[in-house]
Amino acid sequence: MSLLSDLLNLNLSDTTEKVIAEYIWIGGSGMDLRSKARTLNGPVSDPSKLPKWNYDGSSTNQAPGEDSEVILYPQAIFKDPFRRGNNILVMCDAYTPAGEPIPTNKRHAAAKIFSHPDVLAEEPWYGIEQEYTLLQRDVKWPIGWPLGGYPGPQGPYYCGIGGDKAFGRDVVDSHYKACLYAGVNISGINGEVMPGQWEFQVGPAVGISAGDELWVARYILEIAGIVLSFDPKPIHGDWNGAGAHTNYSTKSMRSDGGYEVIKKAIEKLGLKHKEHIAAYGEGNERRLTGRHETADINTFLWRVANRGASIRVGRDTEKAGKGYFEDRRPASNMDPYVVTSMIAETTIIWKP
Repeated sequence: MSLLSDLLNLNLSDTTEKVIAEYIWIGGSGMDLRSKARTLNGPVSDPSKLPKWNYDGSSTNQAPGEDSEVILYPQAIFKDPFRRGNNILVMCDAYTPAGEPIPTNKRHAAAKIFSHPDVLAEEPWYGIEQEYTLLQRDVKWPIGWPLGGYPGPQGPYYCGIGGDKAFGRDVVDSHYKACLYAGVNISGINGEVMPGQWEFQVGPAVGISAGDELWVARYILEIAGIVLSFDPKPIHGDWNGAGAHTNYSTKSMRSDGGYEVIKKAIEKLGLKHKEHIAAYGEGNERRLTGRHETADINTFLWRVANRGASIRVGRDTEKAGKGYFEDRRPASNMDPYVVTSMIAETTIIWKP
């Protein structure tokens, strides 16, 4: 095993200029991540300088067997925290050979929204709070829970300290550092209300980069060999679900008088509540019940400092008269390209 470990930790830059690029894309379910590696002749820092590549879409439920070729377009580059050196992770989106985005390519439509002149002028910032549940490998039951049983009730676990409250901290801290190494703008971590559930935050990130960074952060978490769930309600009963609360602001909201802009944006989100809910993740109806720090899925409600609202405005924003707000509706399994671009489209481009 020591020989294998030595080989895994080889520093290629000692002997060659060649680097390994791991191309990452989203599979046919819209949540499964896929990747494969190729050798480059030297370091690359601009995704437009990377070659396009192809894969067998019939094996990812993204193309028929008789016409299975799908083309990967490199879109964003991150440092590889596993291979290190000059090796890179490459976030891609997927197209037909004719250059048309395939149905599961949500990045393409998002990029169009983020390139709209009105959106560019507003410089939308996002901070996404990604919740997830760590699972025991063989039984798919939350880490730290007794097999087939339940821990003590919620209360001591949120931001809890100690081996009987914070389960999986070594995984969480390793992921935190790996994301920082990769260049993901991860801004924090914390234990969540349900034991075995954690959260990391990505942002502030501008426009399309919020989606790129969150997907790569998910990839880093999963490729480390960890078993986890992004299900919005992994355990039924009196246990919190898992969301991806999305904090949002525009240049106008961050400027003097921004609180009025925020209120108008929230009003527009309310008018499109059903459309947003439909795009905010699968199984969200099991989470948005009006309990466990959620608003009922059929109700749109915004409040200051209320975590039982659809949209929460912070006390600091209210006091300053400018700032940001939090959309608490997205589920943990949401697609960040869809959610971030939809918020921008509704609040900036759409005219009621």
